[in-house]
Amino acid sequence: MATISKVETFMVDLKPKVKRVDAIQSFVSQETPFVVITDSEGKQGIGYSYTIGQGGGAIMSLLSETLLPQLIGREAEEIDRIWRDLLFSTHATAVGAITSLALAAIDTALWDLRCKRAGLPLFRMLGGAKESVPMYTTEGGWLHIETEDLVADALGAQAKGFSGSKVKIGKPHLAEDYARLSAVREAVGPNYEIMVDANQSLTRAEATRRAHMLEKLNIAWFEEPLPADDVLEHVGLAQSSTVPIAVGESMYSLSQFKDYLVAGGASIVQVDVARIGGITPWMKVAHLAEAHNVPVCPHFLMELHVSLVCAIPNAPWLEYIPQLDSLTKTPMKMENGRAFASLEPGLGIDWDFDAIEAAKIEQHSATFGG
Repeated sequence: MATISKVETFMVDLKPKVKRVDAIQSFVSQETPFVVITDSEGKQGIGYSYTIGQGGGAIMSLLSETLLPQLIGREAEEIDRIWRDLLFSTHATAVGAITSLALAAIDTALWDLRCKRAGLPLFRMLGGAKESVPMYTTEGGWLHIETEDLVADALGAQAKGFSGSKVKIGKPHLAEDYARLSAVREAVGPNYEIMVDANQSLTRAEATRRAHMLEKLNIAWFEEPLPADDVLEHVGLAQSSTVPIAVGESMYSLSQFKDYLVAGGASIVQVDVARIGGITPWMKVAHLAEAHNVPVCPHFLMELHVSLVCAIPNAPWLEYIPQLDSLTKTPMKMENGRAFASLEPGLGIDWDFDAIEAAKIEQHSATFGG
């Protein structure tokens, strides 16, 4: 056992690799808070979180002023205890995105440290259900992309072995969404999955209309059709349509997922390891979903999620949206449309520390202990 002797935090701002637009927003940057935890034996764990272009400074403030000073002298192996203590210390701001995103940077660093101390890759430390997982791509399905380019991207992904493509919906009229999706379906055939994502942009009436349209095209799931905090409306939509309803990327606590699963409002759980507050609560959501016979298909952060989905039996997909290439020496391993969990001890992300150092935003750096 070893106690925490030093904690560092800093932030990097990553620009998206391609233009990303959905029904409610543009992905202008990825503000990426990092936490580096060093124990009394000199071992280090590195964790991170993210925002889509806003709120990074608030996360860094919460880390530096409230959370990180509490870590010095703590037993690094007591991850669940640390997570709960930190959550309680911020109970006035929880449940919420800023608190969860700050906790995630700490929690992922602690799990990286635990795995490195044990000499185990993350996916095996957490269960080791499988070594690889099929991928679907979102990167070529953004709302601004013209129909012919949607088709070309889906065909390209299919040729590479991907099993599905996600297409953003939420055009002003249903007919526009239908034309785009129909063109993709006609091109890829009946055995290639098409997912759709409305990014919480629709009313219940419009979501119902589109759900009936999606049934005709054999759509794999209908993601975030309504505001994520409206459980009852999602339940009603799920009961009125045969298209599976996917939610979770905009939820920040285990209890929120419990409410959806008990009520029958989620056919696909899309828990995001950063937005739920780290690996510790992510695994609890995954096991809760398994108890309800519901699959887990997490949102974004593929370089970290690949190890999590390979740790559990009820995760059939990984979302392909690359973002960390400029900060890593080697990318996530992919072959024939499948992603492979790293076999290296820790999170399995091969960080390029020179690139990280060059990209740091200095006003958001702080060190405690040491």
